[in-house]
Amino acid sequence: MSKDISLLLKETIENETFQNLNCSAENLSQKEFTNCTFKKCDFQRCIFNGTIFIDCTFESCNLTGIKIDSCWFQGTHFEKCKFLGTDFRIINTLLIDWSFTNCHIELCDFERLDLKKLKLIQSTCSENNFTSTNLMGADFSETDLRKSRFDGTNLEKTNFTTAKNYSIDPTKNRLKWAKFSYPEVISLLDTFGVEIK
Repeated sequence: MSKDISLLLKETIENETFQNLNCSAENLSQKEFTNCTFKKCDFQRCIFNGTIFIDCTFESCNLTGIKIDSCWFQGTHFEKCKFLGTDFRIINTLLIDWSFTNCHIELCDFERLDLKKLKLIQSTCSENNFTSTNLMGADFSETDLRKSRFDGTNLEKTNFTTAKNYSIDPTKNRLKWAKFSYPEVISLLDTFGVEIK
């Protein structure tokens, strides 16, 4: 086991940078990371149950299939990271504060989470579940939302101006003051079966 991975197994880790680690399937539960940076690390199927991340940054990390029951994210930023099949419904949402830039997020579940002012920028966000999620004031700038589900979702004041491939039923979601741009905004009429010429 490398020195870096050994350090990951400590209960409290502060001000550390971890790079090029292969931690696939490691149990990293009940840890606390503060002001740490993770670069090009493979966390596939890692278990982060009860782990706390405060002011941390993940860059170019593979987070496919991670387990995050009661995991905390405060001031945490993900850039160029991959999430596949992650169930976010079970995280600890107290003081949740996170953002995503240029990430690939697919087949993940955000149902019923309170994600006000979420920033998910320049990303691919496909086939995810946002049913009954509070996304008030979220920002999806330059994000591809292909096949992501919005149903009973609070999208008030949400920014979709440069987002694409979203499918949103205005009769089933809250859209007051949400921002859209042309021509993508035309997709809001799909539900009504109208023809635009």
